[in-house]
Amino acid sequence: MSSPTVRINDIGQFLGKTVTIQGWLYNKRSSGKLQFLQVRDGSNIIQCVVFKGDVSEELFTAADKLTQESSLEVTGVVKEDTRSPLGFEIGVTDIHIIHIPSQEYPISPKEHGVAFLLDHRHLWLRSKRQNAILKIRSTLIKAIRDYFDEQGFICLDAPIFTPNACEGTTNLFETDYFGDKAYLSQSGQLYMEAGAMAFGKCYCFGPTFRAEKSKTRRHLTEFWMIEPEVAFMDLAQDMELAQDFLVYVIKRLLATRTEELEILERDLTILQNTAQGSFHRLTYDQAVQKLHALGSDIKWGDDFGADDETILTQEFDRPIIVHRFPKAFKAFYMKEDPDNNQLSMSMDILAPEGYGEIIGGGERETSLDVLEQKIKEHDLPREEFDWYMDLRKFGSVPHAGFGLGLERLVTWVCGLHHLRETIPFPRMMERLKP
Repeated sequence: MSSPTVRINDIGQFLGKTVTIQGWLYNKRSSGKLQFLQVRDGSNIIQCVVFKGDVSEELFTAADKLTQESSLEVTGVVKEDTRSPLGFEIGVTDIHIIHIPSQEYPISPKEHGVAFLLDHRHLWLRSKRQNAILKIRSTLIKAIRDYFDEQGFICLDAPIFTPNACEGTTNLFETDYFGDKAYLSQSGQLYMEAGAMAFGKCYCFGPTFRAEKSKTRRHLTEFWMIEPEVAFMDLAQDMELAQDFLVYVIKRLLATRTEELEILERDLTILQNTAQGSFHRLTYDQAVQKLHALGSDIKWGDDFGADDETILTQEFDRPIIVHRFPKAFKAFYMKEDPDNNQLSMSMDILAPEGYGEIIGGGERETSLDVLEQKIKEHDLPREEFDWYMDLRKFGSVPHAGFGLGLERLVTWVCGLHHLRETIPFPRMMERLKP
């Protein structure tokens, strides 16, 4: 009777039994009559011990010729191994070699430069660290969808081709659309406003594009956004929703991905604080005053730069919510503060430890007349927003929402320096492949 083929992550269920695993050689070392093969299958890595006395001479010799990333099937007995992070190892009885690379694997265990690793991103994904980051990303995606689904939101897909700008006209990717101009979506928010008027609350989750000529560690030209929108919601409720949402996904992460966070050597203190909620809140005015006290030369009316966000967030042990920014640098659809016409009913959530903005949102303008004027002030093509204006003509209500950049969230929770490791195949100014 053949042995069951199992995933390495499930190996503990087969203690003392003979199993087969299918995977790739991650690393190996030899010691006389013993060969120690580190085999990965995408779920985890396990040590497979080949003892010369347990296998044929031919098999022992064949195992010795295996090179990094050889594909193989290993059959053997599952044994306890308290020294292993997994807690188990396999005593090998047979190996079926599927493929041995024809040349040396480019990404060896030694140090490599970032450019080299990005050129070989299709192979870099196989490393333990990149596996951990992208498993965390996958878990966050599932938690994000679960949160909004459980809260009764409808998932509504926004188009990728759009006829108009949402976040400003200077960073649009333009393309020909059968003789007309079209743009890759900067945000699904305007469409979610339509969805909110149809379903009460909805969200989209998909790729967005910004042609920003920026080489900072916080920018990609293609990234994923989660954008909920809710009818009959004001700024205060919007901030509560965003906090509750973040608490939910961080709790899920801590409950399911501690092994991956340990691989990344992530200090969990800040994440544990975040899971408790009670985010710090500051008005824009208060934040500017605090920045001045911390040595920043920011002027009232300026948007926060990366340095300002770094200085400010390092003062707190969990995310902070800054609200009521000057309307001058906010998007045309942002509602004006009824108590101060220089401010907007906007909010950003800044991640601690210097990571800065991960969420941006606020209350939307509901007045048709005010929106008409703002479109004119922002020099936007009025005819492209006819459909958007209909939302204010037919049953306009207060509504609010926000957008979260998935890659920025992953960067923060993983404690990374740059966004490029948080997406399988990053797109930046200087990088379009692989």
